[in-house]
Amino acid sequence: MTRKKILPVAATLLLLFIGHSASGADGPPPAKVKVAPVAQEEVSQTRTVIGVLYYERISQISTELAGLVESVEVNQGDMVEKGAPLVILNTEILDEEIIFQQAKLKQIELRIANVEKNYKRLERLYGKAGVSERERDNALYEYENAQIEKQATQATLQKLKIQKKRSVIAAPFNGIILTKDVDSGSWVQPGRQLVSIGSSEDLFIRAPISESILRYIEMGQQLPVTITAFGKELIGTLEDIDPVADMKTKNVYLKISIEPLDLIAQNMSATVSVPASEKRQLSLINRASLVKFQGKDFVYTVKEGKASILPVNIVAYLGDKVGVDNPYIVPGMPVVTEGNERLRPDQPVMVGE
Repeated sequence: MTRKKILPVAATLLLLFIGHSASGADGPPPAKVKVAPVAQEEVSQTRTVIGVLYYERISQISTELAGLVESVEVNQGDMVEKGAPLVILNTEILDEEIIFQQAKLKQIELRIANVEKNYKRLERLYGKAGVSERERDNALYEYENAQIEKQATQATLQKLKIQKKRSVIAAPFNGIILTKDVDSGSWVQPGRQLVSIGSSEDLFIRAPISESILRYIEMGQQLPVTITAFGKELIGTLEDIDPVADMKTKNVYLKISIEPLDLIAQNMSATVSVPASEKRQLSLINRASLVKFQGKDFVYTVKEGKASILPVNIVAYLGDKVGVDNPYIVPGMPVVTEGNERLRPDQPVMVGE
């Protein structure tokens, strides 16, 4: 390669290098974020306790009849609605008995028509054509006896129909199948448990609290709850307080109702945030603003167009917000609620709506 060709190539490389260096100095474009102002409110500090989920209303489903299990329509863990079939008993013999009683009832009705006709004929002829009182009374007896036999057969038939209806054991309420205790082909006796079902509308958390914070608890209070297994956050309602404290720990147990949930097993754990102090002024920030670093909580604010990271001390969990007591977190301060997961300190930001 000649010297004339080398010089233009070197000059081009130099320009590319300078352009690349200038681009690097400018850095990446500003990160797009959304912010929300810090609020202030008088609230209590909270303490988290671990509670246990349970169904307050549990029904052990049994059968009133002896019989062969035709099919079991549910499995453990299934959600069912009120009236849904759970276990079906074989009714083959029962069906035959119903057919027999229906035929018997028709025979009785035919006999009633005949003896009624005979009784009315003798009643007309009584005292005129040599019909005796005894003959008339016997006809009346046969007619009334046939009526009684019809009533007894109707009662028997009704009983059989009730048994047939009850051979389909149905759910008494909306709920979840906790245990399945029988399979198809099993012979069952009256009173034997077939399945157990927990009412999905009676789902509670039993949570222990120290007796020292009982003074800050109020009936009907709304309490933030997190279902440990799924990280699902929701709001529970304090329904009752156990009247007996634990003998050793002196803990008192709260009864907290929560909304019906799928895939919930009895004795699962849940975290409950309960008031633990008198109310005081705290700065409230959206939980979406929090970022974790080395196990500690931080938030980003915006100063002079750049991200500024600040540690926060959380003293209260309030649903989708948290209360902090850091003096530098003041009302009106903008904190980043969206786009904070990739931010770095001093990174340029562009605040959107």
